[in-house]
Amino acid sequence: MKFIQPLESHLLEMMSWFSSEKELTDWSGPNFRYPYDKSSFIEDLKISTLSSFSLVSNESSFLAFGQYYQRLDRCHLGRLIVNPEFRGKGIAFELMRRICESGLKELKVKECSLFVLAHNENAIKAYNKYGFTVVSYPDEISLENCLYMVKR
Repeated sequence: MKFIQPLESHLLEMMSWFSSEKELTDWSGPNFRYPYDKSSFIEDLKISTLSSFSLVSNESSFLAFGQYYQRLDRCHLGRLIVNPEFRGKGIAFELMRRICESGLKELKVKECSLFVLAHNENAIKAYNKYGFTVVSYPDEISLENCLYMVKR
């Protein structure tokens, strides 16, 4: 597998993975426009300001996408998603491993964190498997039913 900067073709493919505003918001969080077009989708991803990556197979299949930035002295993961065609094959674990490894090194921090909605049981299961645990967030979270998870 390769861990690369996202190609425009990856972003266009990702646009097809959401069939409703709820699906998009569950993944993206607030402030992501719906319906979207190519321009608004790329703009709302903040590709130019957030460290963004695609996980690609050796055969160049687009497997997954994720981002990170520094939040509360941690490498904060965001917008993690696995291509629906490849779910259940350990891709999320590999995506998190690579994003955490890259972010910890680049940001010079020792822990990773992320937000996840409480009803997203599949994501929570994947995050737990990778070593994330739910902890209290030191401030109010603007999203209802949102959990804060940390990997120490």
